[in-house]
Amino acid sequence: MEDEESAAVLKAVGRQIKAWREAGGMRQCELGSAIGYGEEMVSSVERGRRAPKPEFLDTADEVLGAGGKLAAMKEDVEKARYPKKVRDLKKLEDEAVELGAYASLQIHGLLQTPEYAQAVYELRRPAYTDEEIDRHVAARMARKAVFERAPRPSITFVQEEVALRRPVGGRMVLRRQLEHLLEMDELRHVEIQVMPTDRVDHAGLSGAFRVLKLRDGKTLGYTASQLHGRVISDPREVQILEMRYGMIRAQALSPRESRAFIEKVLGEET
Repeated sequence: MEDEESAAVLKAVGRQIKAWREAGGMRQCELGSAIGYGEEMVSSVERGRRAPKPEFLDTADEVLGAGGKLAAMKEDVEKARYPKKVRDLKKLEDEAVELGAYASLQIHGLLQTPEYAQAVYELRRPAYTDEEIDRHVAARMARKAVFERAPRPSITFVQEEVALRRPVGGRMVLRRQLEHLLEMDELRHVEIQVMPTDRVDHAGLSGAFRVLKLRDGKTLGYTASQLHGRVISDPREVQILEMRYGMIRAQALSPRESRAFIEKVLGEET
């Protein structure tokens, strides 16, 4: 795993599985056979090198008679599977009362469908493994819980037109993604705006970013580069991002105009 926190969780889970297996007098190959996994997989899980899937924990719990103690670890394991930068960003989103995001080259992650997110990660170079893609997609979908929590945060997006037209994953995936944008736009606490490509004035040419206002009154920024994401806490830098985001929203189409624009693009895809 890529960080100590995840590694610690997986090692603790692995030790528990091993303890229950040994208490039941089973070898790794016997447990693997009983739950439908190979001996190598059981060994990797017990050593904390692989994250067990929910069905692994459920079946092992039943076979080993753990009384729900192994199955109860599913939530912790699922969080540990997420990349650290995603976990850190989700924590900030969970604390936000206002969240504003400008997205340029692709549909913003919080607005992506699973199929679109899958296609995005499949295009990554160097290529991810299938397991890494599944992990990243699951992490991205988990972040969408921010739309459902109470009290509802105020969430706004400014999305570049080019991302609405780029057929990531193919035309069918793009059509479903555009339909999803319209569905998300119906939420009362969500506003989506489009920045048309023909705009002369554009304050966002330095790239995508987001601004988060937290419950404690603090405001933070977040920017993502090719290889790294960075939380911005310096008040002077955050102030610049807030100013830019306000200008970008003013330069983009209004929410009502943006919905009509997305509907128009969707119509061109059908």
